[in-house]
Amino acid sequence: MKILIVAPNWIGDALLAQPLFARLGQKYPGVLIDVLAPAWTAPVLRRMPELGEVIDAPFAHGDRKLVERWRLGRTLHARTYDEAIVLPNTFKSALIPFFAGIPLRTGFVGELRYRLLNRVHRLDEHALPLMAERYAQLAEEPGTPPARPLAEVGLRVDPANLAAALARLGLSRAKTVVAFCPGAEYGPAKRWPVRYFAELAAKLAAQGRAVWLFGSDKDKDIGEEIVRLSGGAAINLSGKTDLASAIDLLSLAEVVVSNDSGLMHVAAAVGRPVVALYGSSSPEHTPPLSRVSRVVRTGIDCSPCYARECPLGHFKCMNELTPERVLQEIRLVA
Repeated sequence: MKILIVAPNWIGDALLAQPLFARLGQKYPGVLIDVLAPAWTAPVLRRMPELGEVIDAPFAHGDRKLVERWRLGRTLHARTYDEAIVLPNTFKSALIPFFAGIPLRTGFVGELRYRLLNRVHRLDEHALPLMAERYAQLAEEPGTPPARPLAEVGLRVDPANLAAALARLGLSRAKTVVAFCPGAEYGPAKRWPVRYFAELAAKLAAQGRAVWLFGSDKDKDIGEEIVRLSGGAAINLSGKTDLASAIDLLSLAEVVVSNDSGLMHVAAAVGRPVVALYGSSSPEHTPPLSRVSRVVRTGIDCSPCYARECPLGHFKCMNELTPERVLQEIRLVA
């Protein structure tokens, strides 16, 4: 059995698809599962033990590039996959398996994809609130709920890469490490205030802990502001690590404090306790898949709004989530 997965475009969503991969392995012993994925999610997928090759999908967000998709599909035709499972709900994401002539093409109804898919699932959002459950359903026959309990997520850590990252960045393991992930690609409504991260960093440093900040190049300025406001209590690694090194370094943390982001799911997947901060998004939809995670939210009436910026201007869902409360949650897991 050979299956091609068309992966989501977000790191967190790619991790939430791992229970699907595990379920396919249970159903089809010896199955080969390859993944077609954008370059920015590939490091996460390459650390999943269930997967074979990660094939580059050279398309940016919103790219149609029909000719290029046709060419890639024809290249994949020679691999003779038995099934393709398309996780994004867009029309263009279903084109490559169709062009590749894969006989069974599975996915949810969406964007007039009836001719591109021939095993179509209809989503019941109320029955399957979790994104991970929705992906896992695609391993079953249409109309059949996903097998429960869902498999846990888990990423391999590369000891050699970890040692190299520690040496390159001059990081010491003499102190207990608390990791912060203060960014969120979707928008500012998902980000806990910088001043709160800084206050929490100062409190943790006073307890003798090291605080490491993780994020992409886009999060550098946020990290520098946390360092400044905390009086140098944190080390800003934002933009200094690639995703593979971030995976390995996060595995060293005693606890990870994170907004609802891709790195939150990475931390859960390397087995770290996560204190997950939710404002505009919902832990009923995309929680960290970890038994040792703590979800922290205010629960005010307007949350979740799923907006990129607070539509009411007060940002109470995050402003009322105090550093002291988050510190209490840290004490429960670390």
